[in-house]
Amino acid sequence: MKRLGSVQRKIPCVFVTEVKEELSSKRENQPFKVLATETVSHKALDADIHSAIPTEKVDGTCCYVTTYKGQPYLWARLDRKPNKLAEKRFKNFLHSKQNSKEFFWNVEEDFKPVAECWIPAKEIEQLNGNPMPDENGHIPGWVPVEKNNKQYCWHSSVVNYDFEIALVLKQHPDDPGLLEISAVPLSDLLEQTLELIGTNINGNPYGLGSKKHPLHLLIPHGAFQIRNLPTLKYKDLLSWFEGCREGKIEGIVWHCNDGCLIKVHRHHLGLCWPISDTYLNSKSVIVNMNLNKHDYAFDTKCLFYHFSKIDHQKFSRLKDIILDV
Repeated sequence: MKRLGSVQRKIPCVFVTEVKEELSSKRENQPFKVLATETVSHKALDADIHSAIPTEKVDGTCCYVTTYKGQPYLWARLDRKPNKLAEKRFKNFLHSKQNSKEFFWNVEEDFKPVAECWIPAKEIEQLNGNPMPDENGHIPGWVPVEKNNKQYCWHSSVVNYDFEIALVLKQHPDDPGLLEISAVPLSDLLEQTLELIGTNINGNPYGLGSKKHPLHLLIPHGAFQIRNLPTLKYKDLLSWFEGCREGKIEGIVWHCNDGCLIKVHRHHLGLCWPISDTYLNSKSVIVNMNLNKHDYAFDTKCLFYHFSKIDHQKFSRLKDIILDV
């Protein structure tokens, strides 16, 4: 499968959206919902959405693999946010103008400081060499996941920098109905974005691991292509999400030929997420660590060690994998 687009900025909805003054089911204490209309957006049409590749939107936290300290590293998403004064100015402006693009930002003074190793996301706008905030007033970016950083301990659990490998979940190359967990060289993932899922991420919608034995995995963006998606009409997509086994997913991300990404989330259609029986958990999964070529001496407490102990084993579904860590 060819490498699909990476997630370096907020992805727009495939439909024109409208704001409804109701309590959000997606974000706690948010007093409004963002819902899709039945009109396909100009951005989607301009990107030739009808010839795009539809893929499953996976519910986790976004990561990025790029070079740090001369070797491939996993990076965690960290948006640079405005300080209190600038945020208050921005919110007051939005209430009066409704259009965030007209707001003037002083990037050097309006934003909270970040670590020197922070880098801005690739596709954001620049002005006079400074990265500019998006419509929400945030500057998307990344920080490297250091080995012993407690803040990013779950990110750290899926990479081993000594052996330069990552724990990756993807579709089995020879069987579309089978998932595969393997140790993948970080160099093979360079400049890709991935989703970190697992026990301590976003409420664990896929039921991985347990509090006693946490389990986390990386999924490359675009890893799960959707077959037989209905026509790009609101009612058809709504029926697909509600009535098909393949529709038991968080959403869809279309990878367009020009590199543009377009999405729809179940919440855009007024549907619930998370749900009890996800499509990801309807497939069997096999562990193929591919560690035969080298003598790997893993720490006995790490995920790589425990997956190497169940190498080549097959499970009925992801949530059936219990590691005695």
